[in-house]
Amino acid sequence: MTGSRAGWHVATVLEAQPEGRTGRRITLRIDGWPGNLAGQHVDLRLTAPDGYTATRSYSLASSGQGDRVVLAVDRVRDGEVSPFLVYELMVGDKLEVQGPLGGYFVWRPPTDGAAGRPVQLIAGGSGSVPLIGIAAAHAAAGDATQMRMLYSVRSPERLFFPDDLASFEQGDAPFHLDLVYTRSAPDGEPVGRITRDWLAQVVLPADSDPLVYVCGSTGFVETVAGWLIELGHDARSIRTERFGGS
Repeated sequence: MTGSRAGWHVATVLEAQPEGRTGRRITLRIDGWPGNLAGQHVDLRLTAPDGYTATRSYSLASSGQGDRVVLAVDRVRDGEVSPFLVYELMVGDKLEVQGPLGGYFVWRPPTDGAAGRPVQLIAGGSGSVPLIGIAAAHAAAGDATQMRMLYSVRSPERLFFPDDLASFEQGDAPFHLDLVYTRSAPDGEPVGRITRDWLAQVVLPADSDPLVYVCGSTGFVETVAGWLIELGHDARSIRTERFGGS
């Protein structure tokens, strides 16, 4: 699977269900899909009746062999593609998908069964999707590697994959989740944005030499990556991915 070459495939929508307040989880069956690594993404192309095409990149929340993949799309206000995927896409619809794509923002469980290098995941909003894919691969492998996830989201209603996150914490693979709510929070929990000092308290320390994955908006990723470096993390150990488009 690691040597699979990307190509264009025909995908059929098997499931489409709400995810968070403004998103949708989409399960596709992709003809000829070679499998993908945790953290990879696809390009999805839509073609209008008049021949106009629009292509957007979406991270995958699934990995492994088989012809089914899972992605999640958050609606972008006034967007060109995301409103269609969130509100109009139907089970049975056909899509064009190119992938699997990306070899940098990926994670593989150790092959010898021993605990690997600690992993810190940091997500802003829908940037959680590829990190869910990494955490799911970690759980499925029953991997002994220490893994933590820091997830910044506006409110509980905007959480992506909340049941999956709860199952990761309750599973056999060591996983810990820290949630930050920036607009509204459950009763008794604070509201606020991530700060440098707070980041220093909750992420794996630099002296444990973790591999860090950061995904979110450009501003979020650049700010968090900068703070991590100030806190002593090796820039070569910080892998970043930014989302954009509509």
